[in-house]
Amino acid sequence: MQAKVLVVDDELEMCNFFKFFLEAKVEEVVVAQNGREAREAFQKPFHLVLLDLKLPDTDGLTLLREIKEQHPMCEVLVMTGYATVKSAVEAIQLGAFDYLEKPFDDLDALEAVIDRALARALTQGEPLEEDLSKRKEVLEKIGLVAGRSEKMQHLLVIAEKLAQKNITLLIRGETGTGKELLARYIHAVSPRAGQPFLAVNCGALPESLLESELFGHEKGAFTGAAGQHKGIFELAHHGTLFLDEIGEASPAIQVKLLRVLETGEILRVGGEKPIRVNTRVIAATNAPLEELVEQKRFREDLFYRLDVVTLTLPPLRDRREDISLLAEHFLGQHYQQEEAPRLSPEVIGALTSYEWPGNIRELANVMAQVTAICDRPVVLREHLPAKILKGISEDMKKNSGAPAGTLRVEQQWLAEIAANLENFAEQVDFTAGFELPYFLEELKKAVARSTRHLIKRALKEAGGSYPRAAEWFRTTPRVLRYLNKEKRC
Repeated sequence: MQAKVLVVDDELEMCNFFKFFLEAKVEEVVVAQNGREAREAFQKPFHLVLLDLKLPDTDGLTLLREIKEQHPMCEVLVMTGYATVKSAVEAIQLGAFDYLEKPFDDLDALEAVIDRALARALTQGEPLEEDLSKRKEVLEKIGLVAGRSEKMQHLLVIAEKLAQKNITLLIRGETGTGKELLARYIHAVSPRAGQPFLAVNCGALPESLLESELFGHEKGAFTGAAGQHKGIFELAHHGTLFLDEIGEASPAIQVKLLRVLETGEILRVGGEKPIRVNTRVIAATNAPLEELVEQKRFREDLFYRLDVVTLTLPPLRDRREDISLLAEHFLGQHYQQEEAPRLSPEVIGALTSYEWPGNIRELANVMAQVTAICDRPVVLREHLPAKILKGISEDMKKNSGAPAGTLRVEQQWLAEIAANLENFAEQVDFTAGFELPYFLEELKKAVARSTRHLIKRALKEAGGSYPRAAEWFRTTPRVLRYLNKEKRC
């Protein structure tokens, strides 16, 4: 490969190992044994950096930030033999491609990860086609609509990497954000995908019944226990157990959950012999567990067991660019044998402007209501529930009489463009001959030109700073460079 690799590790043996391991594969391998040498080395760009998190003169995470700031297209694999899993996961959240645990027992697996990181770097940071294809297939299978928002795409990338690790995860998010769907996605892309995925709501069952459901019971353990019963932990052996609303679990259940996480063993109700289980636990909550710990309603030791790795789902109001896509998805679910009606520009504006306190679940319910009353090929404002229209009216007052559903300038212009295109489609005489491929290609070019012009204006205002312009556009410098047709390593 025409690739350059930097190895940063304070152990000379490890540096020599990677130099020998990679020299036949890549163009150049440079080694550095501390932060000072690493900073000198990455004055020039590299395609891949293998970075130890524990260095004698600096923190590995600090060095990671510097590398990604100076060379955003450079991929970084962090190595950890001393740091906690939490630090390694933080590295991924800061932009590392993945983390490697020392010692490297499986050299084939190590080589595979390095090859994938190099392939990503050599494609200018673009996702690999096989990754995108697999992601799309799994998302469609479990019914999770990821959308276009940068937050969700970033969350999925992190979730995919963590899915490969045998660690407990905690998913946080408001009610209705799709915590169980994210847990199902993690299971589906993990090595446990062929094994059971079971879910239980810790707040939906009384304590005695929940204990029996989770851990099982022996015959005669209590009145009505006519036979032996396997619990969900046993049934999910080698698979994944999703514990929803973990903050609602009683103190007694919390003690038993802590034991399972610490020892990997359960004890059936009425049983005397511990049973070993290999079950991955993914917990979820919409409650502030830190506050519950302070109030003595949630065990501190269990909290720390669960909080090793946390994924937070953004509320729908923080990913408004996905609302129309989600709305169309839910609408389509009610029209399997016929074409679903289109959303009019004013309806898209109204849905995008609403705050969605119930998040995705509320949006799904709203589209079900729309289906019940809409008998036209286009969904109009009159088909929306009163609460959506009420929210628009209140927003209009706040925005000095701005038209309903056009609270942001991009929404207003897109609605007008969509309306003009629909009027054009109604008036054009296509029977006289209409070159559709030419029309679509020119439309695509016009969008690209307008986007580049928009980015260049922003860059001029930002003094050429891509990070500052990206902050205004609510995206990343990498995306702006791609849209502006500027490729940099």
